[in-house]
Amino acid sequence: MIDISHKEISLRIASASGKIKLKKETIELIRKNQIKKGNVIEAAKLAGIMGGKETFHDLPHCHMIPIESIDVEVHLLDEEVEVNCRVKAHYKTGVEMEALNCVSRSLLTIWDMVKYLEKDENGQYPSTVIKDIKVTNKIKN
Repeated sequence: MIDISHKEISLRIASASGKIKLKKETIELIRKNQIKKGNVIEAAKLAGIMGGKETFHDLPHCHMIPIESIDVEVHLLDEEVEVNCRVKAHYKTGVEMEALNCVSRSLLTIWDMVKYLEKDENGQYPSTVIKDIKVTNKIKN
């Protein structure tokens, strides 16, 4: 890990986003809260929060950051679900990896919950894709 002991504490905010492409029928069932495993939107939000908080466990060079806030938004589009995460902390290093991990965990949770609807007759996922995961904003004050 990089030594950050010499750095000053400052406000760190990072936002990230990503999408999962799903069948229109799957999106409609999510919208109606008719997925066998439960409420996809709420599960994705909780998974994202957990992902943001646990980033230092997942990435060996990430510092354990005292997260002060994680906001997760899930938007149902026609053939995609978009996830946006915003992470805030006062610390010596940024929180962009926490925001990216938040998005990734949310999207993976969505896939896990709807995979039975996305499989083709051979058990494959020909059109399901997680994409466009990126940092959308980073602030240091």
